[in-house]
Amino acid sequence: MERFLKELKRAFGVGILVFIVFHIIEYFNGDKIDSLNEFLIEFTYNQVYAIIFYMANAYFFFYLVKRFKESFFTFKNLIRVIFGVSLVTVLCLFFLRFLQAVYIDGEGIFEFVSEEKVGYYYKFVILALVISSIFLAFYYYRHLQETKVKEQKIIAGTASAKFDALKNQLDPHFLFNSLNVLTSLIEENPEAATKFTTSLSKVYRYVLEQKNKDLVSVEEELKFANLYMLLIKMRFEDSIVFSVPEQISNPEAKVVPLSLQLLLENAVKHNMVTPTKKLHIAIIEKNGYLIIKNNVQTKQVVKAGTGVGLRNIQQRYDLLTDKPVSIKKDEKEFTVSIPLLTKNITIMETQKSYISEKKYERAKEHLEKLKGFYIHFSIYLIMAPVFIYLNFISTSFPWAFFPIIGWGFGVAGHAMEVFDYNPFLGRNWEEKKIREFMEKDDFENY
Repeated sequence: MERFLKELKRAFGVGILVFIVFHIIEYFNGDKIDSLNEFLIEFTYNQVYAIIFYMANAYFFFYLVKRFKESFFTFKNLIRVIFGVSLVTVLCLFFLRFLQAVYIDGEGIFEFVSEEKVGYYYKFVILALVISSIFLAFYYYRHLQETKVKEQKIIAGTASAKFDALKNQLDPHFLFNSLNVLTSLIEENPEAATKFTTSLSKVYRYVLEQKNKDLVSVEEELKFANLYMLLIKMRFEDSIVFSVPEQISNPEAKVVPLSLQLLLENAVKHNMVTPTKKLHIAIIEKNGYLIIKNNVQTKQVVKAGTGVGLRNIQQRYDLLTDKPVSIKKDEKEFTVSIPLLTKNITIMETQKSYISEKKYERAKEHLEKLKGFYIHFSIYLIMAPVFIYLNFISTSFPWAFFPIIGWGFGVAGHAMEVFDYNPFLGRNWEEKKIREFMEKDDFENY
């Protein structure tokens, strides 16, 4: 509802602007409004037409944006916008003219249809295309700015999440407890102590190998989970029952590295683990998620958890995918579902490979922007003579000057954006403001 009201206000404003422009043109052509009543009637009709045209085309535009999302700004979608706006405008105009002629003016349906001409429609279609192109240019500019902000937030957020991940990869308490277990095993069972030491070294080697990766294969992570739980079982013996899937449906599936370790550690940390109260931990695959669940038997005396581990996992997934990390808890079971990803996103590569990849991505993005500008400029060059021709056959007043100049400003703005030229608010100003916004704690509330 809030969005509807917002677009309704914009539609009303656009209607007023169109009304003013048309009456300026009519004034210079010698057409004047004779009375206040005539003015109010014309204004009402103008606003009804403008609001319906605007709202219909706006929701068609939003539909395309929602459907194609990041790939919206392509040549195919530009063609879709042109044909879609034209079709929506023609249908709306036909509907409004039908209502006015049949229900207000009292014409017959067949009489109305027989008198309809293409000339009644093309001016409205052109006007709708001009207004749509202006809004498309503004939306494109806003999209570019939001993309820049998002990229900066990803870089900063990735660094922050990586720092948290490194702090929480292996809890110091785990190392302390592992060394205690190792000490007792050396005295009681040297062979088991040797096995424990080997497993502990493999755990830390895995941590060192994976710390600079965004994603690892599920198979790798499950092998590590088995290794990690082997250490835990040596400490708690038969008090933990642990199971993992024998096979993953998609071998290419990826997860955030060490996410399973954090979840398994949490399960052991927050629950009683005794021979009479066994802790059951299971990892299963379902509907594109890896589900880690355990029975709840909360420790009576335990330091309240800070939730850092779970937040850590959520933050890292938020940076990589739109799929949420689901956390559910009831009296009997605690469940965390982490999405299985199929695309290996590499944001946290080494500095050299990261810079190389970013250069390629930026070059590719710039090429797409350049193609978009050339398409925009070509359409402008085609439409400008069309406006002049329509002006020539319709009236002596140079109304074509307004859309040509207005659209020209849009093309100039597009060119400055693509070729990175802005005499007033250039790249340095943008980067400075982005850093200022990101440093504010309450930026998300803006």
